[in-house]
Amino acid sequence: MKNSLSRRAFLESSLFTGASTLMASRLAFASAPTDSRFVFVLLRGALDGLSAVPPVGDPEYAGLRGQIALAKSGEGAALPLEGPFGLHPALTFMHRSYAAKELAVLHAVASPYRERSHFDAQNMLESGDLRPHGSTSGWMNRALTAMPAGATREAGVALGANVPLAMRGPAEVASWSPTKIAALDEGTLARVTDLYARDPLLSQRLADALESDAIANEAQAAAAAEAESETSMMNNVVERDVKEKRNYNARYAETARAAAGFLKREDGPRVAMFDTTGWDTHANEGGAQGQLALRLRGLDAALAALKESLGPVWRKTVVLVATEFGRTAAINGTRGTDHGTGAAAFLLGGAVAGGRVLADWPGLGRASLLDSRDLKPTRDLRTVMKGVLRDHLDVPVGALDSKVFPDSASARPMDGLIRA
Repeated sequence: MKNSLSRRAFLESSLFTGASTLMASRLAFASAPTDSRFVFVLLRGALDGLSAVPPVGDPEYAGLRGQIALAKSGEGAALPLEGPFGLHPALTFMHRSYAAKELAVLHAVASPYRERSHFDAQNMLESGDLRPHGSTSGWMNRALTAMPAGATREAGVALGANVPLAMRGPAEVASWSPTKIAALDEGTLARVTDLYARDPLLSQRLADALESDAIANEAQAAAAAEAESETSMMNNVVERDVKEKRNYNARYAETARAAAGFLKREDGPRVAMFDTTGWDTHANEGGAQGQLALRLRGLDAALAALKESLGPVWRKTVVLVATEFGRTAAINGTRGTDHGTGAAAFLLGGAVAGGRVLADWPGLGRASLLDSRDLKPTRDLRTVMKGVLRDHLDVPVGALDSKVFPDSASARPMDGLIRA
């Protein structure tokens, strides 16, 4: 018996870390409590909001930013928004979405966290708690259990190597990750299927994993084709930079397409989350071109892929793009920026009341900066999250104030974020 159990455990582990892209999940998505979709994209490493959404009309901006400042006009200029704001020129899809009134830009936002540790800030942003490491569950998971009909089995899906804290908790969620290990050949798969046939649990897990692969397969193929096409058009760029851009863009476009594959199913999950990395730009950040521009271009491509893959479901969708904190107002000695406070965030989707910049702008004068170094936050990011959860997913305000974001009654849900 002991040998039989060991063999079973080995096969199960091998199958679900190699051939399968669905980890520890059953595809039981029926009876979803809402027809609305919500996606949270976490930018780990602290996005420089003053470069992603440069306040080019602020009189202090150019002086503080120095070599990485974006111009108001001309080659490499910021894409115009309302007021003093623009978008980084790499964010072309987002700019088109703004013009289509499907993008709302938020500036000078932050969680209640006021220190500058990535680890603690991300933990607090994902948990929704008032202190780092104050909870072992996340606000997105708790929101699933607070939805009117209650969270159905796996009403959410996390896309990535691990289930992030924001999606952990009492509600079961599916998880998907692209594998770098070659898929099982047909003969091996047939033998594994025969071996599992007499075990209801393992045979069901195998069937679920194969179904998940089928959902994600189209996304992977589309992302690969897109990356190949992009490479063929980049003949004038250094080969190393082409490969870096291709790999970065393709990886996140693939993840976005996989998310769409799950969300657009009638019986699929309604909430998804994935994250991106590489936003900690302490040195050589760049302006219109460079390290940050590369990351922004990849993010923009992933969001465009999400919209394209969702098709008609896009009009029911809200995407929140946020980071753990912002970066310093002034450039540092290595042509980068250091950990800051106030940040930029984005609401994108067919269900968003967009075409607006939502900012109580504090200004960049020295007296206006937090600790004489950071953009001062003037809006609690939780008010944005609560506004989306209340008006888009019908989560009751009482649950938002006490359960989803504990002790947050003073952070009132923001009105008017969702298209009427």
